[in-house]
Amino acid sequence: MQICFLLQIFLDFISVYRLFACAKVELLVNGSPNKEGCTYTALCEIASSLEKNDVKSEIFHIGTGPVHGCTACGKCWEISKCVYDSDACNELAAKIADSDGVVIGSPVYFSGPNGALCALLDRVFFSSSAKFRHKPAAAIISLRRGGGTAAFDRLIKYFTISQMPVVSSQYWNAVHGHKPDDVRRDLEGLQIMRTLGNNMAWLIKNIKAGNPPPLPEEQRMMTSFMDGK
Repeated sequence: MQICFLLQIFLDFISVYRLFACAKVELLVNGSPNKEGCTYTALCEIASSLEKNDVKSEIFHIGTGPVHGCTACGKCWEISKCVYDSDACNELAAKIADSDGVVIGSPVYFSGPNGALCALLDRVFFSSSAKFRHKPAAAIISLRRGGGTAAFDRLIKYFTISQMPVVSSQYWNAVHGHKPDDVRRDLEGLQIMRTLGNNMAWLIKNIKAGNPPPLPEEQRMMTSFMDGK
């Protein structure tokens, strides 16, 4: 009886250790050409909530350099990364794979995310999405006035095709403003970011401490035409 009691204490200790002592790192992707603009301001609000929940974070800026679009060469199937290594694609893919969760942020341009960001994400997810499976993910957008839900929807689709649990907040994940100071006055938007950070931290901790993700039960099917071929 005493041995069982001590064993239970040990198992409880291991569970608590895994929950709090294991490193938990969230990657926050700044998909804006502005390194410290409105999108960055929103990501910083998420980072503050993560920190309060003992989850470390890193903000990764995609930069302003030229970005390749996908050329459908198929080389990534052979080398498990994009053949074009002159931009942020492969670095970003590696960072997402190494993180416990990811938030991707973008400004809204013509009701869509930043085109350079999408060109990167197309290649990141096509070449490496198998490494992101079951990793919690969220998207945020920054806009002056309109077009936000269309841009938000575009970003979410990268996650839902990759078996990544999508983390939500109390409203669609958006902040409004033309300048960072405008975003800081968007009290509801900032609260949405904080709630998102809290929910992300909660899910990461539960995954770290709880059950492993399910293994695939079936070989993946790919149907292109009505006859099933």
